[in-house]
Amino acid sequence: MRIVVIGAAGMVGSRVVGEAAARGHRTTAVFRRTRPGTLPDGVTAVHGDADDPEEMAMLFDGASAVVAATRPAPGQEHGVVATTTTLLDAAASTGTRILVVGGAAPLELPGRPGSRTLDSPRYVPPAYRAVAAASAAQLEACRTHPADWTYLSPPALLEPGTRTGGYRRGTTTLLTTPDGTSHISAEDLSVAVLDELEDPGRDRHFTVGY
Repeated sequence: MRIVVIGAAGMVGSRVVGEAAARGHRTTAVFRRTRPGTLPDGVTAVHGDADDPEEMAMLFDGASAVVAATRPAPGQEHGVVATTTTLLDAAASTGTRILVVGGAAPLELPGRPGSRTLDSPRYVPPAYRAVAAASAAQLEACRTHPADWTYLSPPALLEPGTRTGGYRRGTTTLLTTPDGTSHISAEDLSVAVLDELEDPGRDRHFTVGY
C-alpha cells in the first residue's frame, strides 16, 4: 500500500509512519514545519499544509489511504473542523480512503446511553475540554461529508509507551478497564491504525483501548 500520513511529526503520526514502514508499506510523511532528523527506511518526507486543498489533493492522488493525525496547537482548536474538512475534500476529489485519528470526546460512556465522554470531568478535565469539544465537532464534519472516511476515537488517555501489539476494539462506547481507566499507548494505537488500513472493519466510527 501507499500511505500518506498527515501530521507525521506528532505523537500519533510519527508512530503511524514507523508502523507503516515496519510493515513494508510505501509511506509519505507530511510535515507542516521541520521534519525530524531521522526517518525509517523507505519513508518519503515532504512539507505540506493540511489547510491547502490543492496541495493535499496532489499528495493524495494515487495513494491507497491517508491517515489524518493532525492536532491543533493550544488556542487553535477552532480550526480543527476546517482542517479536517479540507482533508476530506482532498480525499473525496481523488477517491482516496481517509482514516481520521480524532478524540475520545464523541464516545458514549459505558452503561450510560446518550451520554458523552466530553461531558465527563473524570475523562476530560477542564484543561482539555476545548480540544475535546473540537474532536466532537470533527466527527460531525465527517458524518456529513461524502468522502470515504473512517474515524478512530482513542481512549481517554493516549500517551507514548510500549508497543505490545495488543488492544481491544470497540465501536462508539469508551473502552475502560475494570477500575474505570481508559488508555492505550500511542504505539499500540498505531498498530490499530495499520490493522484498519490493511483489513478495514465495517464501522465508520470505532475506538480501541486496553
